[in-house]
Amino acid sequence: MSRFLQLHFLTFYPPSNLNRDDTGRPKSAVIGGTNRLRISSQALKRAWRTSDLFEQKLKDHLASRTQRLGDDVLAHLIRGGMAQPKAIKTARDIAGVFGKIKGEDDKNPARIEQLAFVSPEERAGALALADRALAGESIEPKAADLLKHMDHAADLAMFGRMLAGDPDYNREAAVQVAHAFTTHKVSVEDDFYTAVDDLKLASEDAGAGFIGETGFGAGVFYLYACVDRQLLEANLGDNKSLAADAVAALLEAAATVAPGGKQNSFASRARAHYVLAERGNTQPRTLAAAFTRSVEGDQVAASVEHLRDWRDALDRAYGDHTESSEMLVGGEGSLAELLTFVRG
Repeated sequence: MSRFLQLHFLTFYPPSNLNRDDTGRPKSAVIGGTNRLRISSQALKRAWRTSDLFEQKLKDHLASRTQRLGDDVLAHLIRGGMAQPKAIKTARDIAGVFGKIKGEDDKNPARIEQLAFVSPEERAGALALADRALAGESIEPKAADLLKHMDHAADLAMFGRMLAGDPDYNREAAVQVAHAFTTHKVSVEDDFYTAVDDLKLASEDAGAGFIGETGFGAGVFYLYACVDRQLLEANLGDNKSLAADAVAALLEAAATVAPGGKQNSFASRARAHYVLAERGNTQPRTLAAAFTRSVEGDQVAASVEHLRDWRDALDRAYGDHTESSEMLVGGEGSLAELLTFVRG
């Protein structure tokens, strides 16, 4: 088995604001001395793992990133007939395994302070422990009873987790995702907009009911991701079939699913124009340096050319030997062929 799978995407997004900073402007980065638009890896990963595609392809193998497992346990205990004061204490004891529990006087006393990635198996274990309490058994929840080093949660296996209170059960991410950035310089523009009161009479002032502005930009984004297949299979308890399903879902989501930022305003949904998949055992490397110089002219075609040329140059210089498959919209390859390649 080739240990590493590397994925490269070039996707054109029309005017959009897919990932905002603290001022509401599109995120950006200075690369090669020019300003580029940027989409954070966090925004990309959340869009993928919460997508309908992930739900369809990885059904029953998805974790939940939440503070609210204790709420589910509490509701389960109350439905089972446990008195509320005892149910709250029991739910706090169980949820506290996953993170620091909120104060007893908090309006949500069964929640934890941090977000924790909880697999379906761990959630089931928490509810099973609650059932034991409902049966009258005295329980003392411990990490070894509920937390797992490996399970069948594909997104948790890919993207990892950190449990500050119990680092023994941290999960190292098998998938590394870079921030996407435009292959060319971009100026963020401002959209000044107004909203009109539909019930305002013509005899009243002609002013708008609301005015505002939002930033936007457009461009060809380069995205890089690296999968450690060996680690992914280990995280999934050596379930090779599920690991293959996870990698295929990752590739398809990255090629077809856009972050949700300002989609109602811009409908900036796009599919990758070019995808390159590589597999091998040599040290992984991004091809981002292909775009330290901003591409000019036909930005889509020029970006594909720069990416291919830089990959060839690196391979000649370092003697890398990887198998590859690629898809170019309007050219060679297809998504189906890429999916077969990455599964293999």
